[in-house]
Amino acid sequence: MSDLLDRLRGRGWRMTAQRRVIAEVLDGDHVHLTADEVHARAAARLPEISRATVYNTLGELVSLGEVIEVSTDRRAMRYDPNAHRPHQHLVCGQCGTVRDVHPTGTPLADLPESERFGFTISAVDVTYHGLCPSCASSA
Repeated sequence: MSDLLDRLRGRGWRMTAQRRVIAEVLDGDHVHLTADEVHARAAARLPEISRATVYNTLGELVSLGEVIEVSTDRRAMRYDPNAHRPHQHLVCGQCGTVRDVHPTGTPLADLPESERFGFTISAVDVTYHGLCPSCASSA
């Protein structure tokens, strides 16, 4: 589990019913939902929740550093609650499934000094693309 709810409670984040439902929807491993998916799942639990509340809450969670935005396919941004454990992503090019992966080594170490062009690097994002087992078996 991502422990998102525990982290938010630990910060003293005001836990309204809407915020709690959104955090519950986002909590877990391999969670990479779009804002519309978060809204649909939250509305199934709390029908009166608005799309604006979901978008505003996601924006706040990103600003707090408790959720990260992930772009995997140049379409809708996805929201990942595993913001405190460094990881990369594995994306199925057919169905869009996203999985967190934790490769050994450091991607930054793989970039030679001569290829850094004087940049001071603050972050590295690596996304692995392929086919999940289900899509590969039906191909």
